[in-house]
Amino acid sequence: MAKELRLAVLIDADNAPRTALREVMAEVAVYGTPTVKRIYGDWTAPNMNSWKPLLLEHAITPFQQYSYTSGKNATDSAMIIDAMDVLYSGNCDGFVLVSSDSDFTRLATRLREAGMKVYGMGEKKTPKPFIVACDKFVYIESLHATEPTVPTEKCKKKTAPPADPNPLSVRDLIAQSVEDLADEDGYAYLGDVGTLLIKKQPDFDPRNYGFSKLSRFIASLGCFEIDERHNANYQGTQVFLRNRK
Repeated sequence: MAKELRLAVLIDADNAPRTALREVMAEVAVYGTPTVKRIYGDWTAPNMNSWKPLLLEHAITPFQQYSYTSGKNATDSAMIIDAMDVLYSGNCDGFVLVSSDSDFTRLATRLREAGMKVYGMGEKKTPKPFIVACDKFVYIESLHATEPTVPTEKCKKKTAPPADPNPLSVRDLIAQSVEDLADEDGYAYLGDVGTLLIKKQPDFDPRNYGFSKLSRFIASLGCFEIDERHNANYQGTQVFLRNRK
């Protein structure tokens, strides 16, 4: 069994929705154990009072950072300095940066350079540079995603990739990832496909499309042949898929 990551959860109170804190902390538990839990902001401001019961509920330590200059975000600097202190302490294996602010882009990059796993969590307004600087980025809005009941769209025949520089659609992204990992029969293990998708696009998440599981999202597309195989060593069923011909 793989060792569970010890995570430092650092929250930017100026750029994180307090109403989603329970969902955020539940998501953190999926990736590891939060051994450091800190939140940064100016707690003398009246609008910060509603954070208090939530912080007590999740045992998150608030760190005071005064706004010394109007228009400048001192919280970012305090959080970045603390992150480097935690990094050099050697007590964590990874970081969860909760913010929608692009100012943490360089921090995420630096932490990954040091061998840390970096998860980002923020709203859909988060700038792309911060998203791609993380190993994985989760949209807070998607933590409330539910399974859709609408009929699935029929798969269109795949053509050559577009000549323009726009990114591939999610359907093509999955199809190419399956192709990258396929064996001689064209099948790829779903778990490996999911890992590769996140490497290619850190904000990829089936919940962004209303599905709680990758397997259900892929099945809804109708573009892939799905093969469930019993594995005695695995003691369960493993899912493989290949592109429809």
